[in-house]
Amino acid sequence: MKCILVFGLLSIGMCLSAPAAPEAEIVSLASEISADGFNYNFETSDGSKQEQHGKLKNLGPEEDVLQVAGSFSYQGDDGKTYSVTYTANENGYQPQGEHLPHL
Repeated sequence: MKCILVFGLLSIGMCLSAPAAPEAEIVSLASEISADGFNYNFETSDGSKQEQHGKLKNLGPEEDVLQVAGSFSYQGDDGKTYSVTYTANENGYQPQGEHLPHL
C-alpha cells in the first residue's frame, strides 16, 4: 500500500492501494524433523508448491555442513507456472529452472 501525505494549506492524507489478491490457503502440509535431518512439503490453494529436505554432512573433524535439496513452483502474473529445483551445500546455492539463466 502506498501512502502519500501532502502538506499545504490543508493537510491531506491519501492512501492508494492495488486490489488485494485473494489469500491462498494451505491445502496440504507435512513436515518431519529428526536427528538425521528434516523434510517438509506443502501446497496452497493457488497451486503453489514447495518441498525440501536436508541433512548434516560431515566434511571432517569438527566440520559439518547442512545439505539441502528441494523444489518450488508457482503461477506467475503472466499465467505461466514457474518451477525451480535447487541444492544448497558446501558449494553454495544452485537453483535450476527453465526460466533461469544458465551459468
